Amino acid sequence: MCGIFISTGEMKQREMEDILDCMYHRGPDEGKSVLLKNVHLGHRRLSIIGLDDGIQPISNEQKDRWIVCNGEIYNYKTLKADLQDRTTFLTHSDSEVALKLIEEEGPEAIQKLEGMFAFFISDEKHNSFIVARDTLGIKPLYYGADDEGKLVFSSELKAIYQVVEEAHEFPHGHYYTPEAGFVSFREVTAPDVSQQTERIDEHSQNIREAMEQAVHKRMIADVEVGVLLSGGLDSSLIAALAKKKQEGQYPLKSFCVGSEGSADLINARKVAEAIGTEHYEYIYTEEELQEAISHVIYHLESYEPSLVRSAIPNYFVSKLASQHVKVILSGEGADELFAGYGYLSEFQDTDKLNQEIIRILNTLHNVNLQRADRMSMAHSLELRVPFLDLDVIKTALDIPASLKVQKPDRIEKWMLRQAFDGHVPDEVLWRKKAEFSEGSGALDILDTHAEQVISDQQFEELNEQAPVELRSKQECLYFKLFKEHFPYPTMLNTVGRWATA
Repeated sequence: MCGIFISTGEMKQREMEDILDCMYHRGPDEGKSVLLKNVHLGHRRLSIIGLDDGIQPISNEQKDRWIVCNGEIYNYKTLKADLQDRTTFLTHSDSEVALKLIEEEGPEAIQKLEGMFAFFISDEKHNSFIVARDTLGIKPLYYGADDEGKLVFSSELKAIYQVVEEAHEFPHGHYYTPEAGFVSFREVTAPDVSQQTERIDEHSQNIREAMEQAVHKRMIADVEVGVLLSGGLDSSLIAALAKKKQEGQYPLKSFCVGSEGSADLINARKVAEAIGTEHYEYIYTEEELQEAISHVIYHLESYEPSLVRSAIPNYFVSKLASQHVKVILSGEGADELFAGYGYLSEFQDTDKLNQEIIRILNTLHNVNLQRADRMSMAHSLELRVPFLDLDVIKTALDIPASLKVQKPDRIEKWMLRQAFDGHVPDEVLWRKKAEFSEGSGALDILDTHAEQVISDQQFEELNEQAPVELRSKQECLYFKLFKEHFPYPTMLNTVGRWATA
C-alpha cells in the first residue's frame, strides 16, 4: 500500500518532494522519486512485501522500464514462478511481478493480476507508458493535465490539485496507453441464470470455499495482519476465517471502537472471545468524535454525509489498529453481494437483482471503497477486502434471488448467514444489520453536533453555494469543512453521493 505521483512533463525536484510529503501518510517507511527522460515518477512506500528490497520506483535490468504501484498483487508468487525462466527478478516485491508480466506479455496480461492496484509503467525505450487500475477501483487513482497539456496521475486529489486545475477519477477495470487510450481489461458480468440451482447446501459450500480462499490470499504479507471487528456479521465472518487461516508466531489481533456501551463494542467482545483473537478496543468521547470530523473530511476527500458518518468510526479504528499491525482485513462488499440492503428485496427476478448488484459494485470506488482506503491510509494502514475477491463475486452472483433477497420471514443476507451457521455465535450470526455509525454510537452525536453548529441561516446560505441540494445540516457542515480544505471548484465533481443523506 502506497502513494504514487507521476508527471509526464517536467517537474522540479522540490515540487515533487512537496507533493510526496502531502501523501506521507500513505507511505511513511520510504519515499523516492526518479526523473527519467520522458517522465517523473514519485512514490511513498508502506512496506508490506519485500521489506528489504521493495523500494520503488522499480526498474528492469536494462533500466528502460520502471513501475510505481499502489496496492497488492495477491497471486504474484504464481505469476513469478511462471515468468522465472523468461526474465530476471531484481527484488522480492509483488509490484515487480506486474512490471515483468506486462514487459513479457503486453498490457492484455493485466487481466491475469489478482489484487487491488493502481500502477504506472514507464516504457523509456518506446517513449510510452501504461497506467492501470483494478477491476472495482479498490485502490484510488486520479489524472489530469497540467498547463502544458502533460498528464499527471496521483493516488489522492489533494496531491494532484497542486499541479492541475481539473482532475478526473481514473476508470476502474481499465488501462491507458497514449496509443490506445482507455481500454477495459475486465468488468463484472452476470452469469447465465438458466444454469442456477436452488440447492442451499451447494451454495453454502461454494460460499465457504470461496471466502476461505479469499481470506487466505489476503493473509499474505511479510508483516502482521489483523482484523477489524465491529461485532456485525461481515467483520465477524472475516475474523473467524482469518483465525482459521492464520500462521506464524503472533496471535490474531482484532480491533473495535465505539462510544461507551455501544452495540459494536459489546458484540465484538463476544465474537473475539468465541474465536480466540487478541482483542483491542477504544472508547471515544463525544468531544473526540466532533474534533475528528475535519480530519476525516480532509483524508476522505468527500462531504457525502452517509460516507462521512461511517468514516469517522473507521478513522478511529484504523488509528487503533495501526498501533499494533500494518495490514487489516475488513468486511466491505458483503451487503452488496448478498443483498444486505432493504431495497434489494424489490428485485425478485435473479437477472434484475444481479444487474442491480453489479451496478452498485461499480459505484463502490467513490463511496465505500474510498472511505476504506482513505481512513486506513490516514494512519498508514493497509486495508484488504476479502468479500470483493473476484471468485467471491462470481459465487454470489450464481445464487438465485429466491435464496438471496430479504423476505418478511427471512433476515437480510440469509444465504451468507446460512453458509456459516456454527462458525460464529448465533447472537452475532443472526443479528440484524446496523450501520457502522449506528452500531458504534456515532450517529446521534453527529446529528446533535450539526444542529448546534449550523444555523438555519447558514443552512440556506450553504445551499446556495453548493452545486447540489444539501439535504441536512449534517451535510451542510461537511460541505463547509470540505470547501475549507479544498477550495477547488472542479473537485466537487469527484464526490460520490448516496441516495439518502
